[in-house]
Amino acid sequence: MDLLNQFHVRMLINYMVGSLIAVFGVGSVFIFHTLTLSSEETLILLGIMVLSGLIMISLELFVYSKHIRPLVHFFKKGMNPQDAYMTAHSFPFMTVRRIMGPHLLGLSIPATVMTLFALSLGFLTLPHLYVLYAWIGAILIATLHAMIEFFMTSRAVQPLIASICARTDENLKLDGVKVISMKWKLLLSMLLIAVFPAALFLLAGQIRESAETTTAYWNWAFLVIVVILFVSIAGAVVLYRNMEQPILELRKNLEQVQHGEFHEMPNYYADEFSTLINGFNSMVSGIKSRDAENERLLESFFSVFAATLDARDSYTAGHTTRVADYSTQIARRSGLSGDELDLLRKSALLHDIGKIGIPDSVLLKDGKLTDEEFDKIKEHPVIGGDILEKVNLPEHLRPLLDGVRHHHERFDGKGYPDGLSGDRIPLYGRIIAVADAFDAMTSNRPYRKAMSYEQARNILQNGRGSQWDPAFIDHFMDFYEERFKT
Repeated sequence: MDLLNQFHVRMLINYMVGSLIAVFGVGSVFIFHTLTLSSEETLILLGIMVLSGLIMISLELFVYSKHIRPLVHFFKKGMNPQDAYMTAHSFPFMTVRRIMGPHLLGLSIPATVMTLFALSLGFLTLPHLYVLYAWIGAILIATLHAMIEFFMTSRAVQPLIASICARTDENLKLDGVKVISMKWKLLLSMLLIAVFPAALFLLAGQIRESAETTTAYWNWAFLVIVVILFVSIAGAVVLYRNMEQPILELRKNLEQVQHGEFHEMPNYYADEFSTLINGFNSMVSGIKSRDAENERLLESFFSVFAATLDARDSYTAGHTTRVADYSTQIARRSGLSGDELDLLRKSALLHDIGKIGIPDSVLLKDGKLTDEEFDKIKEHPVIGGDILEKVNLPEHLRPLLDGVRHHHERFDGKGYPDGLSGDRIPLYGRIIAVADAFDAMTSNRPYRKAMSYEQARNILQNGRGSQWDPAFIDHFMDFYEERFKT
């Protein structure tokens, strides 16, 4: 069932609920329990109500078809999204107009005509003044029905408004749409809930003052009190639910923001909540823009460091980029995705940042390093870790340190700087170790020429489980077969 048909069904259900409560619930209770009627008169009045109800429904369906037309044109033909948007926002007010117009008049006028006709023929023996009382009661009941339908329609129309906004790129506006503030919603609703029962009670009391016995009067009075309590509770519940929904939605979205999920809320309100949700969406949009800018700056930061390292040592130009690529390929086959994969790539780009602190005489030496010089080179993971520590990385970026400090650890515990072994070596360190070793072996260095890919592959395979994590060697071999054997 498409969205528009769902709306038709929802409106039908709302109408039936509102009618049952207001017309056939409150209205019929007061008619048939306030008046003293014979069985024949009861049947006549029931018939009048049924015939008037059919006329009322026919008129309402005619007006409803006119009111719904802009929405039909949009959802069936994609026409005039602005008209559909304004119609959807106006639909609660249109519902009130239908109830106070064709609903009230379509029921009351035919009922009045038929009642007066029955009185003139002697089928009913009620005082003619009761027709006026019936009109007053009908207006009170229609007003109650209108309030119920207004709040129920306000909720039913929200999916339509959200769908209209999602289906068009136009800047939709509420020009000319009637807006009722929460202040007036509260004021009018409380006024109706307070006045309606009292007015109906006074009206029924005027009719009932000729009650024959005290027992009959108190039986009727008890029924009136029950109806008054029901109407008051129902009105309060409808009003509360109308106010509760946007508050719950806003709280839910604020909790998502707290957990790092930034989703704008659909705004299908036309009161103070509309301004509140627009403010929330502006906040979310600002956070997303700021995060995007921060991400661009962060990417630039990593690229600058990688370029700095490459510019310093022409023999290792492109090394950091290739290590980041190989590391990502291994990690993806290991099941990493999303933020974890992105953090690993950043860590790989920075894995040799500590070489900034190594003297050129050692780092760029054209020949084999002495033991002392090699010990100096081995300091670069610690230097890199210290540099990042001083940057005061936010908590979500601290895993970058793992790859920088621990990419020279060995799986058997004979690596540096901390001599960690097995799974005690952080995940990023174990992955980058494989990628770094392969690229180092297949790159030219001042003291040796690059190995062939096949030679480097064999060395990695032989070091499986001793120097490198066997699981990541296996994932690298899968990548190797795809990248270098095709």
